[in-house]
Amino acid sequence: MSESVHTIATMPTARQAGCPFDPPKEFIEAREHGPISQFTFPDGHQGWIVTGYDLVRSILADPRFSSRREFMKHHPLVDLGDIEVPPAPPGEFLLMDEPQHSRYRKPLVGKFTVRRIRQLTERVEQVTAEQLDAMEKAGPSVDLVTAFAKPIPSIIICELLGVPYEDRGFFQENIDKFLGGEVGDEELMAAYVAVQQYLAELVAAKRANPTDDVLSDLLDTDLTNEELQGIALILLSAGFDTTANMLGLGTFALLQNPDQLAALRSDPEIVDEAVEELLRYLTVGKTFMRTALEDVELGGVTIKAGSAIILSYATANRDPERFPNPHALDLQRQNGGHLAFGHGIHQCLGQQLARVEIRVALPALVNRFPTLRLAVPADEVAIRPETADIFGVKSLPVTWDA
Repeated sequence: MSESVHTIATMPTARQAGCPFDPPKEFIEAREHGPISQFTFPDGHQGWIVTGYDLVRSILADPRFSSRREFMKHHPLVDLGDIEVPPAPPGEFLLMDEPQHSRYRKPLVGKFTVRRIRQLTERVEQVTAEQLDAMEKAGPSVDLVTAFAKPIPSIIICELLGVPYEDRGFFQENIDKFLGGEVGDEELMAAYVAVQQYLAELVAAKRANPTDDVLSDLLDTDLTNEELQGIALILLSAGFDTTANMLGLGTFALLQNPDQLAALRSDPEIVDEAVEELLRYLTVGKTFMRTALEDVELGGVTIKAGSAIILSYATANRDPERFPNPHALDLQRQNGGHLAFGHGIHQCLGQQLARVEIRVALPALVNRFPTLRLAVPADEVAIRPETADIFGVKSLPVTWDA
């Protein structure tokens, strides 16, 4: 290995004070040295962290790098010891390679096309208006996360999957626990088991009495109940948690950039560019992992077979070689192509749904409440820890002039 390759000593677990929107400074500094850095995992494994846009994108499209769960033997924060990591449960295709991955994803592709998701716009507008009405009635001070950011994607994804409305709170609470990075292992596992048990019962109920929803549509395939349960878990978790955090963190970012907030209010025509820029700037799905299946020459280094690789989506989306002035939020930025939804075969299946929800909800919020502002100093806003799978705000106290 070349002596010029940068080394990241420990996995960063905090963001810079007063600047929660930027990736950890260790990643930004690493990118300044080059697109790939060496990293020693807590168990002593010699792996890599990739921070450059082109390199992250190429790895995501390269079948020589695996997503399979059983290969994820090295954790960036803890030593797993000699524990045997099992394959992903049936249906949980994010942690699988081809051909298993396509067997689960292919039946879903038609359910999440641009045309089909845009047909949901009217329903997203209705749900958003209902939440804004409730906010105004409860205000003029609320926690935006519980009043706005969580309910909108939660209602929509539950309706898509045919989850009864009255069970929405159960999902919000338990998905927060196993994705939020703040509860102990025992509580996390209890939440995971509770959701799995519920989904098993839901799939069985759909099998007995299909309704008009994505889950019922999949009953015509050869997928087993257990496989449908795994697919439902992936869709429910990704369809709720990522968008909820984008809405909360996106509002925070706009309030901290009043010139950009004013631009969004004054020019509705920039909403599509604004959504893409917020996705790039915030990148709530901040890191993912891959394992090399063979020796690969990449970025001027040899990545050995079996090497664990951390891909920093957040830092790649701040790569100055791809995005001029990358640490600025510019809602009229024209050069898209961000990696907030990944790339390659695992590119986010629900990206069009997320786009519709964000492009409807954020403009509606800031136009409904023209005096919207933080109710606490910015450095007192509770931020999710870096250990969380998805980055965001835990709460966002806001107020406005009644």
